[in-house]
Amino acid sequence: MAGHSKWKNIQRRKNAQDAKRGKVFMKAAKDIYVAAKEGGPDPETNPALRLAIDKAKASNMPNDNIERNIKKATGTLDGVSYEEITYEGYGPGGSAVMVELLTDNKNRAAAEVRHAFSKTGGNLGENGCVAFMFNRKGYIAIDRSTTDADEDTMMMSVLEAGGEELETSDETFDIYTEANDFKDVRAALAEEGYHFETAELTLVPTTYTNLTEEDEGKMERLIELLEDIDDVQDIYHNAD
Repeated sequence: MAGHSKWKNIQRRKNAQDAKRGKVFMKAAKDIYVAAKEGGPDPETNPALRLAIDKAKASNMPNDNIERNIKKATGTLDGVSYEEITYEGYGPGGSAVMVELLTDNKNRAAAEVRHAFSKTGGNLGENGCVAFMFNRKGYIAIDRSTTDADEDTMMMSVLEAGGEELETSDETFDIYTEANDFKDVRAALAEEGYHFETAELTLVPTTYTNLTEEDEGKMERLIELLEDIDDVQDIYHNAD
């Protein structure tokens, strides 16, 4: 029995590692898809796609996966049509939740998302029911170990590039922009030689919902269930 138990523990760790690797690939695939759709399939003329491909390769994503996601975005993948969908709903404690998906089967995706909400005491809502609680923003993260810039220098770079806000931590510079300014700010900072850990459009809550300890556990479970859905690309919520 001890040997069996040890095997089960090893298998459980392997499953957890595989799941984490799958989520990294899922995120990388989404970045490639969005970049290729916005700027075209050629990384030589599309800096955002080049960055997404570099990050995907750094996480050991196979070249076939990279090419397939570029073809999805440009509509050249035979026999498959992908659709971008956003679902909105109320999570535990009345929190607002937004779920972005990339799917080839809208009915399946809706059923899986609805199941995740209902299983954790939430409700999938109509379009617009919580979207007004979020603002679309550009978000750029720069690993401080990749630059000699201090906070004052970075602030100057952000302001000159047209950025809206700079937050700093020991590890990163976190830059926020208006959604319409994101591409210009990203291009300006890249031209200065900064290397991005993350550069994407995101949703930022305008208000937050306080959760009880019980609801916090349910929210964590909701996120886990949503992340396990292959089509899910991003999850946003306003739980504090």
